[in-house]
Amino acid sequence: MDVLSELLDRARASTALVRQLVQSPPWAVTYADPPPLTVVATLGGHAWIRFDDGDPAPVRLAAGDIALVKGPGAHTIADDPATPAGFVIRQGKKHFTDGSEAAAEVQRTRAPRTYGDGRPGATTMLRGVYELRGDAGSRLLDVLPPLAVVPAGPRTGGPLELLAAEAARDEPGQDAVLARLLDLVLVLALRAWCARPGAAPPSWYRALAEPAVGDALRLLHGNPARRWTVAALAAEIGLSRAAFAARFTALVGEPPLTYLTGWRMTLAADRIRDTEATIAAVARDVGYEDAFAFSVAFKRVRGVSPSAWRRSVRAPDGPP
Repeated sequence: MDVLSELLDRARASTALVRQLVQSPPWAVTYADPPPLTVVATLGGHAWIRFDDGDPAPVRLAAGDIALVKGPGAHTIADDPATPAGFVIRQGKKHFTDGSEAAAEVQRTRAPRTYGDGRPGATTMLRGVYELRGDAGSRLLDVLPPLAVVPAGPRTGGPLELLAAEAARDEPGQDAVLARLLDLVLVLALRAWCARPGAAPPSWYRALAEPAVGDALRLLHGNPARRWTVAALAAEIGLSRAAFAARFTALVGEPPLTYLTGWRMTLAADRIRDTEATIAAVARDVGYEDAFAFSVAFKRVRGVSPSAWRRSVRAPDGPP
């Protein structure tokens, strides 16, 4: 599994939720507490995305455009930047801003997946949400700014049509199909965003395109528990130790074993959070035979011991 695919697989806390919206102007929906990552695609018509704090500035989505929106800041999707929100989605419930109706729970069952009025001139959109978690989720989100818009293109057009067609159905296996199609759209959008002129993705993402260093990253992610040395990595990819170390550090921004330690601590932090495994077991899983050495490394990277980390992330007000 390549690095980006692994991050997406490890970061996703649950199956992505996909909804199709059909709205006629004037319309505006505010998402008060959005998830860590939202994928918005305009299939027909246009829409605007604006943030409650005004940063970044409102952005227009044309037909076929894809927007990747990072939470947790509130944002509004509307037909016009000036249109006031007709209702607010907060904690999975719809709250009408004019007070004319009581709060109503947002539909979360399998059918229907389309909602809106559908009158002539309506905008048709897809909105998919990802509940990401842990350090792997943070690494994935580091690829993106608060709002990334990918213009319509031939590579994303076909998958969007498939996603829209599936979202309108109610058939066995639909949730699995939707999740995989949304993953496809997300990965294509991430690639397009990172490949655009002036892009500034994380250094590890840029390094994936360089054959030697990209191969080294795949080896480290494929077997992080192996007792890697710089010499062993260099031998695997056919470079001298010095040449490999210099190239890796220049492209990734840190030496190979420093990167490996950081990735091991990401894996360990999420395992400590999500399982009842002992600290010693977690240490072995990420390549440390000595639990004490692992604890020292974890505290150096995280600032707290593994046991203290587990207590903090499981506290009611702990990290997400």
